[in-house]
Parts: sequence; structure tokens; C-alpha cells
Amino acid sequence: MRSMLIHYAKLLGSSLVLLLVVVTILFVLLELAPGDPMRSLLGDAPASEAFRARMTAEFGLNDPVWQRYLTYLGNVLTGNLGESIVNRMPVTDLIVGRLANTLVLAVLAMAISTPVCFVLGAVAARTRRRWLDGLISGGSVALFSIPNFWLGLMLITVFSVMLGWLPATGSNAYGEPGIAWQYLILPVVCMAANDFAFRTRVMRSSTIEALSQDYIDTARSKGLSSDQVLWRHALPNAMLPMVTIIGLGVGSLLAGSVLVERVFGWPGMGLLMVEAINNKDNMVVLGVTIVLTVTILVANILTDITYGLVDPRLRARFSRPAGRAG
Repeated sequence: MRSMLIHYAKLLGSSLVLLLVVVTILFVLLELAPGDPMRSLLGDAPASEAFRARMTAEFGLNDPVWQRYLTYLGNVLTGNLGESIVNRMPVTDLIVGRLANTLVLAVLAMAISTPVCFVLGAVAARTRRRWLDGLISGGSVALFSIPNFWLGLMLITVFSVMLGWLPATGSNAYGEPGIAWQYLILPVVCMAANDFAFRTRVMRSSTIEALSQDYIDTARSKGLSSDQVLWRHALPNAMLPMVTIIGLGVGSLLAGSVLVERVFGWPGMGLLMVEAINNKDNMVVLGVTIVLTVTILVANILTDITYGLVDPRLRARFSRPAGRAG
């Protein structure tokens, strides 16, 4: 138990250090990027020098870079992500208003892709080197090679423009609150496609490896059918590596949401970040990055904990007395 607590303490410490590094690098890059934040606030409207000076002082843009950086870190530790220059409202409020929309896409995409990849990966391994395996494996490779933004554009072209079955952009009819299910289909399919293809390939490889183990031969010697051996013995063991893949998939889904939300005009954090980058609204960019990074780090920590619970080898390693380690 002690070794397990030490392991998770180190994992938490390394995650906090990684978060600090990400925030520092992005802060420096945003400071070096060309553009004038005041232009994003004022636009082309004429403004006196006194007004510009007052706005610059209000947002602390006259302070040295290192001072702004330390001030920002101190604010983040208290939960204050700053204020948007363009929207003149707290960054936290902007993110809270968009976070749910992004999570809806990510959760639905994961819920759809995960069970399907389990079944197709196992079937591909069961029919190894046959036409069905070639169809599933070849389709997965092709789907994995397609960029999300291109697939999104093709989905819009076919199902929105040519067939007129589904809306192309947005989350609901203009002026209507909430999310309509018709608006969910295309972005969810687009987000799930790339993730599903990768997981199917991993599941196939993991199942093939499980089918080659000695306990599979033992199960067959007891007279179990091939389907029983696959679904009752090989598949549960083949799913262990998928725990890590699913946890890491949270990061890829959230990262991919930036392009997907931009293509479909989905009002989530990805679209918020794109708008903030275009407007040089640095506080919003930093705030969205911090939330995404924290979400990914938490998902990785939970994945590590879950894997330790489901894998008996890790439980045995942690429960082994320190003097007998190795």
C-alpha cells in the first residue's frame, strides 16, 4: 500500500510540473506572437491616446513580462483565469459556458467508438488473414489516415449540401437554447471515426497476442468452442491494454475537438480557442489550455489508477514488501 501511495504521489507531482511547463511555454509564445491586444478590443474605432493608455494599464499590459507571468500564476492558483479583453468578462465564465458542449461531443464519441472497436477488433483477430480481417483492418487504416477536418467537410458536403438530411453547423436552430440531436450527429461521427479506427487496430493486435497464450490452449483442451475461447477467455485479457488506450484517447478527442468544432461551428471550447487566437485574446487562450491540460492529466491519473485495479500483476507488485522488490 505504501509503494502504491508513493507511486501516485510521484504521478501527481509530475502532472503538476507538466502543467506548469505547458502554461509557461504557452505564455511566452503568446507574448512573442505578433499583434496588438488593444486592436482586438478597440477594432478600427478611433480612440484617444488617453483611453488606450487607461485600457492598457487596466489589463496590466504596461508591466514587464515576468511580472505579468508571476501575477497570472498567482491568480491561477486561486482559480482566477483572468479577464477576456474582447468580451470584457471573466475567462472562467466563458469556459464554463462552452465546456459542457465539448464534453457532450467527446463523451458521445467515446461511447460510440469504444464498444464497436472491442467487437470489430476481436472479430478481426478471430478471422485473422481472412477476407473479413482484411476488410476491418484495411478500413481502419484508411479511416485513421483521414484528417478530421477533411472528413468533416466531406460529411457536410454529402449529408448537408447534397442530401439535405442534417444541419451543417451550430448546435440548434438560430435563437434556440440547448442542443438538438440533429446537430450532434455529424460532429460526433467525425470525432469518433479517427479514434475508433486506432482502437480497432490496437484491439486486434491485443486479441491476437492473447490468443497465443498458454491458457488459451488449456481452454481449448477442455473442449470449449472457438467462440467461447475468444469471448470468455481471450477478450477479457486483451481488454487490459485498452484501458490505457481509452484513457489516452481523452487527450486526442479533446485536441481533435478544436478542428471539429471549427468545421461544424460547434460552440465548444475548441471554437472558443480559435476565436481567441484570431483576436489575440491571450487570457482566453491560456484559460482554455489550462482546462484542457488539467482534464487530460486527470484522465491519465484515473487511467493509471484503473489499470492498477484491473491488472493483478500491478496489484501484486505494489503489495510486495519493499525488501523483496525485484
